[in-house]
Amino acid sequence: MVERTEITLEKTVLIGIITQDQDESQSREYLDELAFLTYTAGGEVIKRFTQKMEMPNPKTFIGTGKMADVQEFIKEHAISTAIFDDELSPAQERNISKILECKVLDRTNLILDIFAQRAQTSYARTQVELAQCQYLLPRLKGMWTHLERQKGGIGMRGPGETEIETDRRIVRDKISLLKHKIKTIDKQMAVQRGNRGKMVRVALVGYTNVGKSTLMNVISKSEVFAENKLFATLDTTVRKVVIQNLPFLMSDTVGFIRKLPTQLVESFKSTLDEVREADLLLHVVDLSHANFEEHIASVNATLSAIKSNDKPTIMVFNKIDAYQPEPFDDTDLIAKRTGAHYTLAEWKSTWMAKIGNNALFISALNKKNINHFKKRVYQEVRNIHVTRFPYNHFLYPDTIEE
Repeated sequence: MVERTEITLEKTVLIGIITQDQDESQSREYLDELAFLTYTAGGEVIKRFTQKMEMPNPKTFIGTGKMADVQEFIKEHAISTAIFDDELSPAQERNISKILECKVLDRTNLILDIFAQRAQTSYARTQVELAQCQYLLPRLKGMWTHLERQKGGIGMRGPGETEIETDRRIVRDKISLLKHKIKTIDKQMAVQRGNRGKMVRVALVGYTNVGKSTLMNVISKSEVFAENKLFATLDTTVRKVVIQNLPFLMSDTVGFIRKLPTQLVESFKSTLDEVREADLLLHVVDLSHANFEEHIASVNATLSAIKSNDKPTIMVFNKIDAYQPEPFDDTDLIAKRTGAHYTLAEWKSTWMAKIGNNALFISALNKKNINHFKKRVYQEVRNIHVTRFPYNHFLYPDTIEE
């Protein structure tokens, strides 16, 4: 008889702020996402704390009164980790750790931890390790108490490195080695991409957990890992796909997220080369998510950062089977009807109508409208292929039957 081992989740609290740039509803939405990140990393959220502030406290991020509330709650409920929704400065992290006397993480640290858990290949692990080292370097001071007690006196004077300087040098050397290793792998991957010939390349992009891997499995008939967790896919997967008799390459890339750590964008630039070199982008959107428009803006910002925002793009609105508009009370004179109350038909008549046939509505999980999706992708890939190889356009019909 096999014994079942129960996984113990770390007890955590989440801390965020409400500012002029981030109102109450946005703060709530960000903390919802932070809670999902925490769950993905193996934590259980016991309580959330928010505070209205003009700007974060430079010493402790939140005010002293709110910090006292957090400190009391942590002691009473034996909380092991406090997670802040924004990136903390090294000084803030040290000050908060001394007050709360528990593990203190920020959003960046949490995402890096998830990436470290999810990295499967040597390349992904190297990229994550580089990002962690870049994040760690400015935070070395005060991380270990023995480093703060540099001894002086007889026999201790003269030239030499202090322990903190030694540790910094070790981390800098490691960063240099990791960058060199990534550069070597980059060259190998560039050769691999070159060996694929001039086949049309299609890249799936989108916010994390929108169903890119599920769609990849449906289209390529492969088994790419898919799970209802953030960053389930970390390593880029490339598959050869054939629709009708037209072959092309499809890549499933790492999901984007708001407030994506700069260290990760930097270290994962090579992974995003699949996006840069793609001929066509399929921007997958989770239509059932209340803030899908904000997710689209975040993805577009990242695409702009890697200079890929001008590529031909088809918007693929996924999870239409899960979309449920919020009920609206017509009798309430104060209530204002927003996008949250729109039916799917109403959404299609908004800005989505301007996209025309570049807006597709599907359910990858239930394979709803997948034939229409294949037909539209086939048309776009054929156009690119015929432009590249005009002499064999007769091999592929203009359209395929649904």
